[in-house]
Amino acid sequence: MVSPTRTPTAIDAVADDYVTRLTELVPLSATAMGLPGHDHEIGDLSPARHGEVAQAGREVLAKLDGLEPADDVDRVTLSAMRERIGLDLELHDAGENLRNLNNIESPVQQLRDVFDIMATDSVEAWENIASRLNGLPGAVDGYIESLTEAAAQGNVAAIRQVRECVAQARELAAPDSFFVSFTRGQAVDDVLDESAACSLVRKELEHGAAAGRAAYAKLADFLERDLAPQAPENDAVGRERYALWSRYFLGAKVDLEETYQWGLEELARIVAEQESVAATIAGPGATVEEAVAALDADPARKLLGTPALKAWMQETSDAAITALNGTHFDVPEPVLNLECMIAPTQSGGIYYTPPSDDWSRPGRMWWAVPQGVTEFNTWREKTTVYHEGVPGHHLQCGQAVFARETLNSWRRLACWVSGHGEGWALYAERLMAELGYMEDPGDRLGMLDAQRLRAARVVFDIGVHLGMPAPEQWGGGTWTAEKAWPFLKANVNMPESFIRFEFNRYLGWPGQAPSYKVGQRLWEQTRDAAKAAVPAGQEFDAKAFHARALNLGSVGLDTLREALA
Repeated sequence: MVSPTRTPTAIDAVADDYVTRLTELVPLSATAMGLPGHDHEIGDLSPARHGEVAQAGREVLAKLDGLEPADDVDRVTLSAMRERIGLDLELHDAGENLRNLNNIESPVQQLRDVFDIMATDSVEAWENIASRLNGLPGAVDGYIESLTEAAAQGNVAAIRQVRECVAQARELAAPDSFFVSFTRGQAVDDVLDESAACSLVRKELEHGAAAGRAAYAKLADFLERDLAPQAPENDAVGRERYALWSRYFLGAKVDLEETYQWGLEELARIVAEQESVAATIAGPGATVEEAVAALDADPARKLLGTPALKAWMQETSDAAITALNGTHFDVPEPVLNLECMIAPTQSGGIYYTPPSDDWSRPGRMWWAVPQGVTEFNTWREKTTVYHEGVPGHHLQCGQAVFARETLNSWRRLACWVSGHGEGWALYAERLMAELGYMEDPGDRLGMLDAQRLRAARVVFDIGVHLGMPAPEQWGGGTWTAEKAWPFLKANVNMPESFIRFEFNRYLGWPGQAPSYKVGQRLWEQTRDAAKAAVPAGQEFDAKAFHARALNLGSVGLDTLREALA
């Protein structure tokens, strides 16, 4: 990498201007990046706005075509922007943004989830929230317009996704909706006093909560009445759409048949390793299920209540940061702070949100605890803390945000490639085992449990969407969603409600779920290539390799391999 005193180039200027334009066109992205000025806006989800975003991408690519890279940083920027924006345009031209509807990452969720990362510590912050809430009806109208146009072209999500989104929208339209609890909670009372000005903000918040509920009620009605009758029963998206999404999520083109076969082999390898660890936990010949039962019955591995869970998450994360900093990684000072949170939602998901550009919002690990769940097993989740925290997402994202003196704002804040990000986080889990932090058999079984889930995703996702041959154990013939359900249940050690959510997720978000394990594979291949290139008589410096890789920011995995070659 170049010196931290690097002078910004013409290519950096194009990239920075593009980020500014994106924040204007997609204000939710501005909030995600922590860039000020747009937190009061909800944005436009209409076909016309999708067209404006696409045109902005075309203009950027045209500008880049006339520029020569000044250094290695520019070379990576050119490769990454051409790859990312090029794929954005391919997806736009295929109508994928108009039809976007699934149970986890579509406007149905995005319009609600943005409120989790908005500031709530000032009157101005609550004014922004009120404004954004009151803009929800317009945003939903634009979204309905896009879904309607996609349907006219014959592009409608499978009925399974439509039904899931109807249920989610009905929940957000209910009298006890998130919008109601959010605008009447303690966080509001902590900031808004009884003054006339604050009373006006409270009134706008109340109006905004009603507007949000009404918008989601309208969306639910549209999905149920107008879109559902046009939705196909078949969940599989087919090779053409799947190959495009696979390239998007990986930032690399892979042989899907070879990857599917590798997924089967990797799953078998992990199961064998689990069985070996199970014997050390529950005795010779013990099954994985018997080892899990023994671990779940161990009171020393049990947490009671969400306050205890939150405290354990924070303690485990802080301990990892302290142990790794200065030894295996050099953690920048702002990244030493990771805030562990219990999410306001109850989906069961565990996820990470990056720090804001100015670090006023720290990186956060969230746990959306399902309703009624009050007991937690630490053996399952230590690896999750490493995945979401350090050396996983928090180090990865924090390092990129910190690299202000080297990287432009698009590289630091706007570019995110799932295979790079999720692949690194899964790579980080295995790395912690290699470094000796998973020596406890229970913790190691938990790590393998997470790896097994991700390997099963590869088989499930490629298998169902491409109609690949199913092993005889799972019915033979070609994979279908019906055959894949018992396969998933057998390989995911989670409550059935979680497995069902994941099942629906994979069917509605093609190519994303395999990006974890395939991304890990590509990260490991990149590291192996770097090791092989070390001259005879010299040792591979893993710390230097990881620093160099993370200082690139999130890029497509083909770009990563080129940059580290």
